[in-house]
Amino acid sequence: MRKIALPVANSMLSAHFGHPEYFYTYETKNNTIEKEEMHVPPTHTPGAYPKWMADMGVTDIIVGGIGQKAIDLFNSNGINVYIGAEVRSPKDLANELLQGTLKSRENLCNHDGDHDHDHGHHHH
Repeated sequence: MRKIALPVANSMLSAHFGHPEYFYTYETKNNTIEKEEMHVPPTHTPGAYPKWMADMGVTDIIVGGIGQKAIDLFNSNGINVYIGAEVRSPKDLANELLQGTLKSRENLCNHDGDHDHDHGHHHH
């Protein structure tokens, strides 16, 4: 089972991850959405969302824009991050992720060449 979360504003994907009105979660089985829920997020403090979502059993999160530190926190909580999704219906985006047609960049790593260090990504 996968549980997909998306930040939502005005019933569409919220472009800014940090301050959405709600998060929608979709519980899925065999690539089909079985349950849709709306959650009011906790106060936005560093590390609050990844822990809150991990506690809810979220496995994947689809976002527009998000910072690398937040991505690392989600990854360390066992949550895959899909970045750069279009501002559209969260249910459509969740279905596209399940079908493998979502246009996004997975776990974006910012390689713009001005720094040279080992990111130390561990994939379990």
